[in-house]
Amino acid sequence: NWTLEMVKIGGLPPGSSVEYWWLVEDASGERVETVPVRVQFDDIRYSWDSLTEGGVTMYWYEGDESFIQELMAAAQQALARLAEDTGAELEKPVKLYIYANTQDLRGAMIYPQEWTGGVAFTRYGIMAIGIAPANLDWGKRAIAHELTHLVIHQMTLNPYNDLPTWLDEGLAMHTEGVLGLEYTTYLNRAIAEKSLISVRSLSSPFSAYAEQSYLSYAQSYSLVDFLISKYGQAKMLELLLTFRQGSSYDGALEKVYGFDMDSLDTLWQDYVTMSAQSIEDKGRHPALIETLATLATALLLTLGLATESRIWRRDW
Repeated sequence: NWTLEMVKIGGLPPGSSVEYWWLVEDASGERVETVPVRVQFDDIRYSWDSLTEGGVTMYWYEGDESFIQELMAAAQQALARLAEDTGAELEKPVKLYIYANTQDLRGAMIYPQEWTGGVAFTRYGIMAIGIAPANLDWGKRAIAHELTHLVIHQMTLNPYNDLPTWLDEGLAMHTEGVLGLEYTTYLNRAIAEKSLISVRSLSSPFSAYAEQSYLSYAQSYSLVDFLISKYGQAKMLELLLTFRQGSSYDGALEKVYGFDMDSLDTLWQDYVTMSAQSIEDKGRHPALIETLATLATALLLTLGLATESRIWRRDW
């Protein structure tokens, strides 16, 4: 017998499976290899229903048919937006497990953090998330965000290099839709104070500090929006396919766009600074926008949603 230590590997997602076989060799060198056997790893605490559309299958156990239909519609719309913006599409089917709340979700995980609201297992093409029927709007955006990570991971998986964090998170934020006011407040402030984070710094994991984290996500959205709006979908698709070959960050940008991360940083900062100046010239002063955004952030924090919107762990 052999024991799989779940604590060491970080656990397996619901809906995954483990294939195993035995290889036996005696003292004389004779070998026998058994036929592989696959064991399904399911969360049997709940009676799951399922809904499949295209390459997406959703599993849920609480909420009526309209609840899961809305979530499925949000997923399909996210895939359509992502394809339109980048040309990226699902290469393999994915599974989404919709838990009724975060407590149920954490019960399916190994040593989860108390703030965990969802987890995307990109290696398996599986996502698990806690969405209460009363929190549907947040759930739609969260599904769009994490579904993007699954698609992009499929497209760019290689043994040599990962995506820069700003591109990975920026694409996910972009697929959610218009950048929320709780993020634009930090972006506008950083532009006004000339305290934007460099693109090279945003290539590494984001800060754990809330304000820096919000700014990092906001800048990543803006960077991706800049590349797509100025250079088009075909270039973004080419960039992703270049990363699939294991290219370096600078090497991929230079091959596709003709500039490295430092030059991208200069081009993008000039772009957002000019855009902010244009808004000011038209009478919509950034200070007013920031005030409205701050009020929106305060409201979200009061409702307990702002801190919930980035409670993800991606297991590679």
